[in-house]
Amino acid sequence: MYAPPDNTPRIGLALGSGSSRGWAHIGIIRELAEIGLEPHIVCGCSIGALVGASYAAGNLERLEDWVRALTRRELVRFFELNFSFNGFVAADRFRNFLHQYVCTEEVPIESLSKPFATVSTELETGREIWFTQGPVLHAVIASIALPGLFPPVPYQGRWLVDGGLVNPVPVSLCHALGAEVVIAVNLNGDIVGKHFRPPAPRNKSRDNQKNMLEVFITTLREYSPALFSTDKNTHSPPSLFEAIAGAINITQDRITRSRMAGDPPDALLTPRLSHIGLLEFHRAGEAIDEGRACVRRARSAIEHLLSALPRPS
Repeated sequence: MYAPPDNTPRIGLALGSGSSRGWAHIGIIRELAEIGLEPHIVCGCSIGALVGASYAAGNLERLEDWVRALTRRELVRFFELNFSFNGFVAADRFRNFLHQYVCTEEVPIESLSKPFATVSTELETGREIWFTQGPVLHAVIASIALPGLFPPVPYQGRWLVDGGLVNPVPVSLCHALGAEVVIAVNLNGDIVGKHFRPPAPRNKSRDNQKNMLEVFITTLREYSPALFSTDKNTHSPPSLFEAIAGAINITQDRITRSRMAGDPPDALLTPRLSHIGLLEFHRAGEAIDEGRACVRRARSAIEHLLSALPRPS
């Protein structure tokens, strides 16, 4: 396992939850590396767990190449009709994606190049569950299991769901793993009250395409307007998915503020992502670029923080 020099403070990177906005983590990690900062410890919640695991496993470049090439039509293939209503994500396709761009099934957390951990939520009690050992993919899936998209994940006789319900930006987990300095990424700092926006105009020429994909898209529209634009009066009430997304945004914003007030990071990065919807994973390029821009805006503060740290003799 990776071990920094004894006289160098251990730097932790806490990657927060935020669904599709989480691709900004890729740009943040890239830009931090360019100013000479490589964290000793990485902790992630939800999408932060996915990106953090890919980084710790040495697959971040492959992940970035794939998400930048992701299109809206390709994204639709990750959703399926599920009449059990456990979730709408195609589990097999998603797991295959994790195998290719995060890590393979058998890789344990203990074998990664640096300490890594994820956070999840026990559904029955609301307890916070930390994954610091065991299979990386299980830790990621348990952390990213957003109700409505993914089914709850079984674990030691319990059911786990998305870690963002209890600890959206896992600063505390970084400290628990031994980080003396923590840089945190909050993806939800500017989204409350900004996630409802007029939809993009529909392409009328597509209305006559009645293949299976179009039928499926029509079925999903009520659940995911962030992915598929719909014609609607701007004064009509929010759709089901917009209401759920708004509730998640508000909850995570309030929990993040409360948790960081009691356990503040040494540096906080807040990319401006309110224009990206909860499921707009196909807008990865915008999110990654904003992640880089966020670090550039905070560069002087980060460099000041680094300059105050003891250097190896």
